[in-house]
Amino acid sequence: MWILLILLVIILIIAFTSIKIVKQAEVYIIERLGKFYKVADAGLTIIIPFFDHVRSVVSLKQQTMDVPPQDVITKDNVTITIDTVVFYQITDPAKAVYEIQSLKKGIEYLAITTIRDIIGKMNLDETFSSREGINNQLRVVLDDATDRWGCKVERVEIKDITPPADVRDAMEKEMNAERNKRALILESEAQRQSAITIAEGKKQAAILEADADREAQIRRAAGEAQAIKEVAEAKAKEIQMVYEAIKKANPDDKLVQLKSLEALEKVADGEANKVFIPFEATNALASLGSLSEVVKDNKKKSE
Repeated sequence: MWILLILLVIILIIAFTSIKIVKQAEVYIIERLGKFYKVADAGLTIIIPFFDHVRSVVSLKQQTMDVPPQDVITKDNVTITIDTVVFYQITDPAKAVYEIQSLKKGIEYLAITTIRDIIGKMNLDETFSSREGINNQLRVVLDDATDRWGCKVERVEIKDITPPADVRDAMEKEMNAERNKRALILESEAQRQSAITIAEGKKQAAILEADADREAQIRRAAGEAQAIKEVAEAKAKEIQMVYEAIKKANPDDKLVQLKSLEALEKVADGEANKVFIPFEATNALASLGSLSEVVKDNKKKSE
């Protein structure tokens, strides 16, 4: 009975050590008698106790690794601190275990040396404006170097670049000066634009005023011309009416000469008027004088 219990316990121990369950996104590196045997994928795996041994459990997920902040000297001899993070994924678990002592340490040291090499060729201003370029260079170098370790570097990101305190103060002063300069430029530009707008407004007002004056003069002249035309037409109608009346009356030469003298009398009525009688009019005056004498003689005889 005791022998059966001991055998049962031994069988359970052997079964427990022989059956391995590998989780999803993980693999087991199994060695047999100290030598690489196989890579066990996710699921149930059976190994031989005392012969097979699980050397390492490798994750196939994308992993992140924070590179400790490093003091780096730029091309213009400024010491800055750079904080970096690396995203990588193991593509060959056997290489990741057997080709390097510690994959994470290898990536970390390689990232540090590469950062120093890249930043050492750049000025301080370039390090702030070229983060994407630095990230790409780091990724390419790390990916090429870690390929033989069964690892692929997916991405490298610089989290922070910290310059010394005195450099930060100088940069802040420069930034404030640049901001003030831009403010002055914008203010002067606004004043110039305002002056231009005011001048344009005055110019347009002067043009509109001139156009209005010209239009008023044109309309005034047109009105005067129309008034003169209407007066002339009225005078012409009046003369036509007089002419028609005289024509209907059929006057003789004596009556016409008499009316002419009456008109001359009205014209000469003013003090400053000087009337020049044509020579032909003197015959008419003489005739009228004779006529008046005849009338006077006839009156005396009748008396």
